[in-house]
Amino acid sequence: MYDLNQSAKPVLARLVSSARPLAIGLAVISLVLTGLSGPAQTADYTQSFSMPLTDQNLTPEVVTLGLNKSIVVDLPRPAKDVLVSSPAKADAIMRTPYRAYIIGQEIGQTNIFFFDEGGNQIVSLELIIERDLTALRSMMSRLLPDGNILIDTINENIILTGTVNSQAEAGRAADIAARFAGDPEKVMNMVSIIGRDQVMLKVTIAEMERSVSKQFGVNTSSLIDSGSLAFNILTSNPFSISGSALSGTRLLATYTSGATTIDAAIRALEQQGLIKTLAEPTLTAVSGETASFLAGGEFPIPIGTGDDGVTIEYKPFGVGLAFTPVVLSEGRISLRVKAEVSETTTDGAFSLGTGSNSTSVSVPGLKVRRTETTVEMSSGSSLVVAGLIKEETRQSLNGIPGIKDLPVLGGLFRSQEFQNSETELVIIITPYIVNPVHQSQLALPTDGMSQPSDVRAILFGRLNEVYGVGGASPSGAYQGGAGFIIE
Repeated sequence: MYDLNQSAKPVLARLVSSARPLAIGLAVISLVLTGLSGPAQTADYTQSFSMPLTDQNLTPEVVTLGLNKSIVVDLPRPAKDVLVSSPAKADAIMRTPYRAYIIGQEIGQTNIFFFDEGGNQIVSLELIIERDLTALRSMMSRLLPDGNILIDTINENIILTGTVNSQAEAGRAADIAARFAGDPEKVMNMVSIIGRDQVMLKVTIAEMERSVSKQFGVNTSSLIDSGSLAFNILTSNPFSISGSALSGTRLLATYTSGATTIDAAIRALEQQGLIKTLAEPTLTAVSGETASFLAGGEFPIPIGTGDDGVTIEYKPFGVGLAFTPVVLSEGRISLRVKAEVSETTTDGAFSLGTGSNSTSVSVPGLKVRRTETTVEMSSGSSLVVAGLIKEETRQSLNGIPGIKDLPVLGGLFRSQEFQNSETELVIIITPYIVNPVHQSQLALPTDGMSQPSDVRAILFGRLNEVYGVGGASPSGAYQGGAGFIIE
């Protein structure tokens, strides 16, 4: 409580000189630069706060004051007493009986009352002290000129509202506010995104696999019976690598003389294989969301038995794609991609028996080509995210020990097998920032397909209707290859 009696001017002088000289200096300097950090229910006080000249102002005036900022209050008549409910949050310094300097010292709320000589209330102020967001608003406007971001505070917390053009701008606004507040937990980001970007991802999975197998060998079987002497020679060649038997062309020869029989089988095989795998899954997702895609199937796997029978779990296979796009500034896209191509195979398969009747259950293996990565690229550009070159060579030599190693003649008692496999795999991704279009601009795989009439299907064997545009045929000769054409 400050006593502002005119007869106590020396006391007032001592109060002014001893109560925080630095605060008084700041208050004098801020006569022009003082302001409030946020909107108030009354006018926006930027320089001074002048009360109207009335007998009493019983209605409290709500004033919002920035932390460590000050305002100047001009009273309509001289004040004798000043009451500050929470001196730790705000300080009221009387320069003259008609003018007071109010300094915000701590975030929170307090109220200030001014009384005249008769004890009548001159004015009451409801003071709300918050962070001064002038610098933050200026920085937001300068760094994010395309956004419309509104900044408010609750106690020590900062609330961001308004709109921006992308998720990246919303993230930048939250980062700037977190640096200003000193703690990301004190920032509530409620910024809305106008027209969130949509990303279409095209993944091309191309694989070429080539295999070469060669076999050559002689199998002999002889039985020499001379009286009490019987001599039997038998060689065999399963012609297999990794347990997979391969049958080839055989040339048979037999020699018989009395009880002596000699059989010879020459087996030869040369096999070449070529496999081409091409998958192009395409998927669209909103920026920041995850989308997944699977074109294939699921096969059952028994995982246990119980009172209710065998428990089955299904394992998916086929062409799978999952990605999470985030559109950054200047059309760049951050992608977290998971692509997979899998197929069932006999390699790694196993069989097991179930129940007392020993029923056999066969579970196939899976051949999987999978990649999972995070990349950053621009819209419409392509990037190879995975590649594999694998070469596998196997050789096998079968025959009678010792005899198969003889020069020239050893070739009649041995069989040889060679197998080579080469695989090359490439996975390419291409993202696009897309917008919805009218349905008439989209094409379907079924476009142009027309069912044939019964006459064409029965008499001409048509599976689809054949049609064309009348007129002269194009000039020039046909250039290109010929083969099967399927509409």
